[in-house]
Amino acid sequence: MKVTGGVVAVGTAVAMGAVVALGGTAVLGGAAALGWGRAADSPGDLCAGLPQPSPGRLTPSLDLYCLQLVPAGRAAGIEGALSLLPVRSTFGAAVTPDGRHRFDGVLTLRGLPEPEELGPYSAYIAWITTPVFTPLIKLGPVENGTNAVGIVDLEKFVVLVSAEESAEVDERTGPLVLRGRSPSTRMRSPDFFEFAMGGRSVGDERSVGGEHESADEWDPPPTPAGLSMLPALMDLRPGVGPFLPVVGSPQRIPVARPREVIQLADGDSLELVAGFVRRRLRGRELLMYGFNGQFPGPLLWVPEAARITVGFRNEIDLPTTVHWHGVRLDNRYDGVPGVTQELVLPGGSFRYEIFFRDPGIYWYHPHHREDITQDLGLYGNMLVRSSRPDYYGPAHREEVVVLDDLLLGEAGLVPFGDEAATHALMGRFGNLMLVNGEPDYALEVRAGEVVRFFLTNVSNTRTFNLSLPGARLKVVGSDVGNFEREEWVESVVIAPAERYIVHARFDRPGDVPLLNRVRGIDHLYGRFIPEEDTLGVVTVSAEQALPDLDAEFARLREHRHVVEEIARYRMHFDRPVDRELVLSMESRELPFLVDRLMRLDSAYFNPVEWSGTMPLMNWASTTRQVEWKLVDPATGAVNEEIDWRFRVGDVVKIRLSNERRVLHAMQHPIHLHGQRFLVVAVNGSPSDNLVWKDTVLLPVGATVDILLELSNPGDWMLHCHIAEHLESGMKMVFRVEEEAESRP
Repeated sequence: MKVTGGVVAVGTAVAMGAVVALGGTAVLGGAAALGWGRAADSPGDLCAGLPQPSPGRLTPSLDLYCLQLVPAGRAAGIEGALSLLPVRSTFGAAVTPDGRHRFDGVLTLRGLPEPEELGPYSAYIAWITTPVFTPLIKLGPVENGTNAVGIVDLEKFVVLVSAEESAEVDERTGPLVLRGRSPSTRMRSPDFFEFAMGGRSVGDERSVGGEHESADEWDPPPTPAGLSMLPALMDLRPGVGPFLPVVGSPQRIPVARPREVIQLADGDSLELVAGFVRRRLRGRELLMYGFNGQFPGPLLWVPEAARITVGFRNEIDLPTTVHWHGVRLDNRYDGVPGVTQELVLPGGSFRYEIFFRDPGIYWYHPHHREDITQDLGLYGNMLVRSSRPDYYGPAHREEVVVLDDLLLGEAGLVPFGDEAATHALMGRFGNLMLVNGEPDYALEVRAGEVVRFFLTNVSNTRTFNLSLPGARLKVVGSDVGNFEREEWVESVVIAPAERYIVHARFDRPGDVPLLNRVRGIDHLYGRFIPEEDTLGVVTVSAEQALPDLDAEFARLREHRHVVEEIARYRMHFDRPVDRELVLSMESRELPFLVDRLMRLDSAYFNPVEWSGTMPLMNWASTTRQVEWKLVDPATGAVNEEIDWRFRVGDVVKIRLSNERRVLHAMQHPIHLHGQRFLVVAVNGSPSDNLVWKDTVLLPVGATVDILLELSNPGDWMLHCHIAEHLESGMKMVFRVEEEAESRP
């Protein structure tokens, strides 16, 4: 171990439990929560590597990102804090392949006396352990100042500092001087006796949040396996009526066909029809929607800089539009009702002209009640071919993969809210995973084959953590093009509306599962629960793929054209923030039981809500009771009251801050229409491998700085892409004026 300038670099760690030594760095554990906090929650000046709180400055929640240590026993006057810093990641959240959140741990200590003053001791040692104090893992010697302690990825943990007779001890025998608990240890079971029999005696009604009286029309969604619900929760119902598509003769509706690939050239036209389709999934007959009778909709292949015309016709039972997600097109054709066009009523039509400025993978979907229409199947991809033949590294084949989930009950689809959306707290999590519209994805490849996967998450709410155990993965690109450099990854974290381009090499014959592995929270018992879903299987044959691409795949390419383009913007990275948005929430008239459970001051929420482990409370909440908000702290304006105006050519630095101290803190995938941006910092830590984005994932309590390039005039939306949060109001419109126009 080398000690320089007060910084202790931990070279190895005892491999025990969830702790392993990896490349000379201690890999520990702990899913510390993120979120907003008050300056008094944590010793800000000890939180090394995190922005310090100050009046008018939006910073990460220190009570969740900075773990305060308290003196133990007679060790008075000693201070300490463990900072949980962002781990370098190409994704919006850094997690292990099995879904545990990862942070860089930095331990800052102040006021430690010489060890000899406490007795026969010569060193201070830092340890990490679980709340039951087994196993106890040595981090290494520490001293006053800043001490790097490695990667923290345990779910619940305790940090200890003790005085020991030698720096070489492997077990703690000396006195403790400091101790602290991870924020996740605050998670505990509620008072069962207070809640078990229900809350209707103190004001609950079976149907809440509206005037609707038909609560008996609803059947509750199923409870996930392994979870228990309080009896009182079983009585909750949404305060709106249920909605499912209805047609006079369902048997005459065509069965959905697999998507078709349509290759379009500059100047071509396409007819796109939103209509009814029938599907049979897990033994249930379902009436759903589809574009052109397909599920997903047609995959459009177009060249970079092409312009096409789409004649859209609406033949479903709801008004709708088509939004061309991520495409920097003419504002008139962005597909936002009330902003760029009127709703297309059932039986109506609209003509879109789409210009594809940027290569990459994009998608199209409705922009009205998309909690219903998108979830029922109205989505499809657009693959834009670069004019550069070497835009991507070599691969044997390409696979366009659409990720989704669907919420099924015993009788079929769990209905949606009619007058207002249900699932307003957390969004609608499905219990059936779909890949390209099917529950059992299958792909056959040859040994050594390199596959380029274009991934799109079209789910209402779910963030996936995808892995292919047995295949080597590297991430190549994201929403609006390539990263500056390719990077090896173990899993891919992809939020709703995000896209990632990943190369995978399948070396050995056999079956490789496509997994979604996450850690949910059982709020009733205050515990983490591992969840694993097999989305499909890649079967690798013994036949060798030709040509051999091993050498090319092993090289991590630098995309010089991306580096050179982004270099023009680096002068703006460190400048002060121009605009800020706080992501917040308010509620009204929620059931007493839901309100009490949510308002427990000790409540802990995962940085990312990976799964629907609170299904009944979430389902019974509607957008009449929950308002998710974008707040401009400079003016106090909320959502569509916010008036931001820019000009073409402006480069604007915006800080997005996800408030933790709300009824139910949750991540938000924030999408900006018609423009592109760079994520230049997360929680104050600069990004070092950039890519142009249109959607960014903000974990609970996180701050993200984006550099927004204003290149496209018009009125454009900024909103959360959790469909139910959008329905609850989490949206705004910003104006980009032509360069020649003057500001108002």
